[in-house]
Amino acid sequence: MTEFLATPIGTLILLVLETLAILVPLLVFVAYATWAERKVLGAMHLRKGPNVVGLFGLLQPFADALKMLMKETIIPAGANRALFLLAPVITFVLAMIAWAVVPVNDGWAVAKINVGVLYLFAISSLGVYGVIIAGWASNSKYAFLGAMRSAAQMVSYEVSIGFVMVSVLLCVGSLNLNDIVLAQRHVWFVIPLLPMFLVFFISGLAETNRSPFDLPEGESEIVAGFFVEYSSLAFGLFFLGEYANMFLMSAMTTILFLGGWLAPFGVEPFTWLPGPIWFLLKVFACMFVFIWVRGTLPRYRYDQLMRLGWKVFLPLSLFWLVLTAGVLMATGWVPRT
Repeated sequence: MTEFLATPIGTLILLVLETLAILVPLLVFVAYATWAERKVLGAMHLRKGPNVVGLFGLLQPFADALKMLMKETIIPAGANRALFLLAPVITFVLAMIAWAVVPVNDGWAVAKINVGVLYLFAISSLGVYGVIIAGWASNSKYAFLGAMRSAAQMVSYEVSIGFVMVSVLLCVGSLNLNDIVLAQRHVWFVIPLLPMFLVFFISGLAETNRSPFDLPEGESEIVAGFFVEYSSLAFGLFFLGEYANMFLMSAMTTILFLGGWLAPFGVEPFTWLPGPIWFLLKVFACMFVFIWVRGTLPRYRYDQLMRLGWKVFLPLSLFWLVLTAGVLMATGWVPRT
């Protein structure tokens, strides 16, 4: 068996199996994230949420998927047909391939590269293209306005996310996501880098266009924003891409600040659960906060959104980056690789 896996065909089969082992559970989690969101919001609103299709409404995601598949894909007469159909594919594919470098346990990643952080940052930066293309190709002023809002918003908060990541990298001395988790064996970075944790998580809300930063989709003024003209499976791909990005930001928060697959405190009785279970529990906790925020806070005005990104988060993250570097140099704790 080992000899077969060493052959090119065996290596390809192993790569396909590893990819499916990540993507299949991810798609299931994304589908049920929509069910979980409606259940949590229903509890907050003192209503039941999905409870008709299947036990506790558990089959609701499949009913939603079937509905979207059976609907007609309508393309506006003045739209650029090729780009109109390409935009949701770009958004969905980028949300999926980002997971190639995410380790759910020690060494458990499809692509074990030493620059995983740069890879994720590059993929997240490309995500804005799907949004801009969708808004422009729709030939709709509402969609184009939503796309421009989203582009400005994503670029603004990516700067702060970049400085936060660099602050973490200074404490680790490596761009490898596996090394970042292992560096938190003694203390999770959420404790010494708490302000950066808050900046990163809130910026993640803005990066994924979630409440209270869902201005690109502002229902009250631009009627769903950049994908207002989309229907059927194309709309479904945008929908899946958004929730997959929420899971990705939750996973990045877990890896950078919450110890990844490491058990709390590293002692009994916490260590009896395997690493992937701890990883998933932390990701689900972050997802719960994503939903909690949506059911709690009203939408920002656009000037408030930009002020928070450029006048609060950017100076704070830059200051904390310099402070982290200074403390590490002064104490001699600079990682040696």
